[in-house]
Formats: sequence, structure tokens, C-alpha cells
Amino acid sequence: MKADINFWRELKQQRNNMTRQQYRTIKGQAVKGNIDAARKGMLRIKQRRQYQ
Repeated sequence: MKADINFWRELKQQRNNMTRQQYRTIKGQAVKGNIDAARKGMLRIKQRRQYQ
């Protein structure tokens, strides 16, 4: 449960670094309960942003 709260905080912080669609997709995954996939997607987006 605590990991879920940390994920939501991190997602809010990263919102400005994502497109609207990316944010909505990751948020939707997390709401449905697939937080592992949402976290993986967020990490991939962060990695891509660092190389640009």
C-alpha cells in the first residue's frame, strides 16, 4: 500500500515531463490495478526524456 502512495506522488511529479496521452495511459493502468506496468512505462518515458 505504501508503494502505491509513492507511485502516485512520483506520477504527479513527472506529469510535466509527459505528454497528456502518456500521463492518461499510465494513470489508467494504475487505476485498474496494474501498478507494475504503469511504473515500468513511467521509467521508460523518463529514460527517453534523458536522451533527447
